[in-house]
This record gives sequence, structure tokens and C-alpha cells, in this order.
Amino acid sequence: MESTPSGTPTRIADILRQVRQSGDYRLLTDAIPYTRFLGIGVENTTGEVLCRMRYAPMQIGNSSIPALHGGTLGALLESAAIFELLLRTQEERVPKIISITVDFLRSGRPQDTLAKATITRLGRRVANLQVQAWQEDRSKPIASATALFLLS
Repeated sequence: MESTPSGTPTRIADILRQVRQSGDYRLLTDAIPYTRFLGIGVENTTGEVLCRMRYAPMQIGNSSIPALHGGTLGALLESAAIFELLLRTQEERVPKIISITVDFLRSGRPQDTLAKATITRLGRRVANLQVQAWQEDRSKPIASATALFLLS
């Protein structure tokens, strides 16, 4: 549970209701310290939920190439899946990850990275998702993931 600047506890369900009404995704991403730290935000400019990880030098894992750290890409993929579930369903709790398999397809360059999650199966208790991350060209993903989540 997060707190507002006044110190009052705020439940994720309350934040989700506000986001669904206002369309201001920053309310959600700012409430999660991990996404705030990594610079992960949610965009919906074309009618689809996309996650953008804004580039920061701390995200570099191999400075000789330089290439993004695999952990930051994994965090982006997982976050994209969670946000897709929270924003496309009526879930009021953050889904719990059962498993995630990440495939690193090519090196991520030091620049913003986008990710899109697609729900492939949504049951009452379990959801399956496919996620892809890319940089300049969506048809050339740099990483992909298959994720399974437990819902409320």
C-alpha cells in the first residue's frame, strides 16, 4: 500500500479507478517505486497500451557495446504485462506472477524502449500474455516474453 503526500494510505484499487476515469496513467506508474526508478511509463496514443522505458545510463549492463541490462528489459516486459492486465480488465489487485520466460533477441541500444503486452488467454484465475519490446522498429523486437499470472 502506497501513501499520498499527506501520508494517507492509498489502495491500488483506488488508483486504478482514478486512472480508468481520467486516463492519466502516471497516477499508476508513479505509485510503484520500481517503475518510477526505472523510468517506465504507460502510453495510450493509438488506442493500445504501450509501456515506454525512458533511457538512463544506469540501465546499461554492458558498457563496451553499450547494451541495456537484461534485468531492465525483463522488468519492462513484466511491467507491460501487469499494466495490460490492470488496464484492460476490471482487476483491482496487482496480479501475481506465476512464471515468465524472457527471450533476448538482440542487444538493446542506449535509447528509449517500448513494450506491448497481449492477453492470449484470460480465465477467472489465470491469465497468459505475450510481450514484445522494441526500440526504433516494432517489426524488429529486441526481447519477448511469455508470462503467466494469477489473478486476484
